[in-house]
Amino acid sequence: MSISVNLYYHGTDGNAGKFAREMEESGLADAIRSEEGNLRYEYFQPIGDSETVLLIDSWRDQAALDAHHASPMMRELARLREQYDLHMTAERYASMDGPDADERFLRK
Repeated sequence: MSISVNLYYHGTDGNAGKFAREMEESGLADAIRSEEGNLRYEYFQPIGDSETVLLIDSWRDQAALDAHHASPMMRELARLREQYDLHMTAERYASMDGPDADERFLRK
């Protein structure tokens, strides 16, 4: 069962976008993507809300997520969040085992 966390970074003066760009340009986002058990690490900006950035962060299991949270990269991530004065909200999801019940509704 994989775990996905939607993290919403909220800021002012474009700081959420600046944070996401620095994560990408510094290589920190790529370093997180290369961690054992990472399935997805992508930033998005909601249409109509220029002060929020969404991070979709997915992991193979809780052990992989726990290892990520214990990694030295988290200190740098926390420093950047503080630097850009970001506040966060989160949503956590666990994948279903077996066939996807929504598959029949998807157009591929």
